Amino acid sequence: MFQHSCPACDASGDLDCPNEASLTGASLSRRGLFGAALGLGFAAMPESAIAQRLGNSGARSIAIRRAQTGESFQGVYWRDGRYDRDALQRLDLVLRDPGMDEATPMDPRLFDVLVTVQRALDSTDAWEVISGYRAPETNAARARQSRRVSRASLHMSGMACDSRLPGRNSLGIARIAADMQTGGVGLYRRDGFVHLDCGPARRW
Repeated sequence: MFQHSCPACDASGDLDCPNEASLTGASLSRRGLFGAALGLGFAAMPESAIAQRLGNSGARSIAIRRAQTGESFQGVYWRDGRYDRDALQRLDLVLRDPGMDEATPMDPRLFDVLVTVQRALDSTDAWEVISGYRAPETNAARARQSRRVSRASLHMSGMACDSRLPGRNSLGIARIAADMQTGGVGLYRRDGFVHLDCGPARRW
C-alpha cells in the first residue's frame, strides 16, 4: 500500500503533503516563491540524485501535453551541459495556469524528475499534465474546495505537476518514483494521476 511517508508531518491518504508549507512559506510573493524554489529546493535535493541517473552527456528531451488546452511540447530541453532557455520558456507556457492565463519560470529539475521516472518505466509517450503551475488565487480557491489541496503547494513555485502516462497506472508510476527518491510523490488513484515534484523526497 502506498502510504504517506513524510517525517515532518502525519497526513495520510490523498492529501497534498502539508509539509510543503515549510518549503515555500505561505506569506511569500510569487517572485519569492520561485526564489524559494531556486534556493531551498536546490539545497534540499542534491544535483547528484538526478545527475547520476541522467548523466551529463548527450541531450535530454521530453514530451508533454496539457490536458486542459491541448497544447504540447516535444523536444530537447537540456544539451551540452546546460538547460535550453528557449525550450524552458516554451515549457513554462504549456504548464501555465490556464484559468488565470499566467505562467511562471518552472524549476527545470522538475523536467529531470519526469524524464528519470519515464526512463525507468521504459515509456516514450508524452506526459499528460493535469496541473502544472498554479497561481496563488487558483491554489487558494482549490484549497477551499478540497482538503486534499495544500495551501502552500509547490505548484505555486513551479516545482510540481500532476500528470499521467498513457498505458501506465498511477500506482506503478508512484512506486517507481518513490523508490528512486527523486522528489515528492503523491498518489491520487481515484483521479488517475500522480503528483511529482522536485522538492525533498517524500510520499503520500
